[in-house]
Amino acid sequence: MTKQWQPYARHILDGIAKIRRIEARGDLIRDEVLYDATLRNLQTLSEATQQLPDDLKRQYPAIPWKQTSGFRNILAHNYLGDIDPQAVRRVITQHLPPLEEAIASMLSRSSA
Repeated sequence: MTKQWQPYARHILDGIAKIRRIEARGDLIRDEVLYDATLRNLQTLSEATQQLPDDLKRQYPAIPWKQTSGFRNILAHNYLGDIDPQAVRRVITQHLPPLEEAIASMLSRSSA
């Protein structure tokens, strides 16, 4: 039996949507509560990418899948909180839009 990947894909899209709502509430770099909420959503969506089939991910070579999955480990194991907020902002602005597009494409292709 093949594990269903679609719930994980939807979870990724949900995490991205939550991050957008968090950003709309204020400056996530200056507000530690917003920043923590953002990091938590980045962690869970990064972890969810590990559940997507490799053959499906290969169809989207522009997405740095290994680094995206690895980002979860950085976020989860960085107990002292020295993650660069500007790096987090770059992830949000530069990497989430293409990831969102790829995941949405995967889901639409799977239902076709």
